[in-house]
This record gives sequence, C-alpha cells and structure tokens, in this order.
Amino acid sequence: MDMITFDDFQKVDIRVGKIVEVESFPEAKKPSFKLKIDLGNEIGIKKSCAQLTQNYKANDLVGKQVLCVVNFPPRQIGPAISEVLTLGLPDESHECILICPDREVPLGGRLY
Repeated sequence: MDMITFDDFQKVDIRVGKIVEVESFPEAKKPSFKLKIDLGNEIGIKKSCAQLTQNYKANDLVGKQVLCVVNFPPRQIGPAISEVLTLGLPDESHECILICPDREVPLGGRLY
C-alpha cells in the first residue's frame, strides 16, 4: 500500500449531494443509471453515471444523499459524460453500495 500525506488527501474534494434525477442507462457496458446530483449552491447540479442497478431501484435513489468526488475531470462513459464520481463500496457480490451520511446534512458539505 502506498502512503500519502494529509496534503494529498486534501486535494481530493469529496462533497455531499442529493440525487434529484435518475434515468436508466441501457447504452452502458454494465447495467447503470445516469444520475443528476445537487451539490449545493457553490457547485450546482452535476451528472454522474453509476453501476447501482443490482442494489437500488431508480425510485429509491431520488432524494438520497451521497458522497461525490467533484474535482476529477469529466469522463466519457459511452454516450454520456460523468462530471462527478459517486462513491460506494462493494457488497459481498462486488456490487456497489453507496456511501451516504447517516442523517441529512447541508448540500455541498466537504468531507473532512
């Protein structure tokens, strides 16, 4: 495992956002959703593509707070652009479980 400094960690800008829209993404290589995430007034609404279909239904995702890396460059995912990386952890089947605050917090708050 490579060690990093605290300064390295601070370069990764991880913010809380709320999923405001979910669309299926049939063009993706693996089953995925296209998300629109409200990251507060400073950052606004950003797009993300995420492989969440094994553990979540679209209806269950709307309104959920999630953590996102907001300072990676946009990435082309098939015909879509992903502007932020929505963070999750693998379950026992290696499918994504979202990382979410355990209670409602202000949108755009930075992880520390």
